[in-house]
Amino acid sequence: MEQIFLFVISFVANAFSAFAGGGAGLIQLPLLIFLGLPFAIALSTHKIASVALGVGATIRYLRDSKLERRFALYILITGLPGVIIGANIILLVPSRTAEIALGLLTISLGLYSWFKSQLGQQYMPLHRNTYGCIIGGCVIFSIGILNGSLTSGTGLFVTIWLIRWFGLDYKRAVAYTLVLVGLFWNGTGAITLGLLGDVKWDWLPALLLGSLLGGYFGAHLAITKGNRWIKRIFEIITLLVGIKLILG
Repeated sequence: MEQIFLFVISFVANAFSAFAGGGAGLIQLPLLIFLGLPFAIALSTHKIASVALGVGATIRYLRDSKLERRFALYILITGLPGVIIGANIILLVPSRTAEIALGLLTISLGLYSWFKSQLGQQYMPLHRNTYGCIIGGCVIFSIGILNGSLTSGTGLFVTIWLIRWFGLDYKRAVAYTLVLVGLFWNGTGAITLGLLGDVKWDWLPALLLGSLLGGYFGAHLAITKGNRWIKRIFEIITLLVGIKLILG
């Protein structure tokens, strides 16, 4: 029964995350803590399990890929160093103040998207020059630090930044987030946290399977439902993630 419960938690959390472009930690991480894991162990276990989200989403997006290889490599190069730094920081410092600040910022993202009715509805590439890439890369690096440390909902920041700064629509932005953040960023963070902290290994099979299938299912919904649906789910998830971070 424990394994079934863990599978259901993981599937639901990662399906919503794959549809909205982030937010799996909203459900999965708090419940792992509620089930009795200390924060550091729950974080390491969740981060490793979330890699399967990226695998499941990548499998689905390989059938309908619109990713630009050079742009994808740019996101990896600018974000991965931040992930490693963040994963080293989180196990050394208290994170409550940062969680509250991140929660308020996350809620603001959802409200911003809500009041910008046409945000992310059309693909209009922006800021692809040197200046734009430098500014964009600095922000992605900062989000990488958050991703490595405070795991709840940071993929949502990547999604909205790709839309707002680089002019992607929701469907393309979610694809980049799921494949690059879900697989490579989370994979790097998982390796770092796995080396530095403890992991609840006997819970991982159910969590990994739920993440894999949930990631595939959520990515399928994102591809088939279109930008308007993704935008609304993104707004709901950002508000819930922000409230969860503030309440603790």
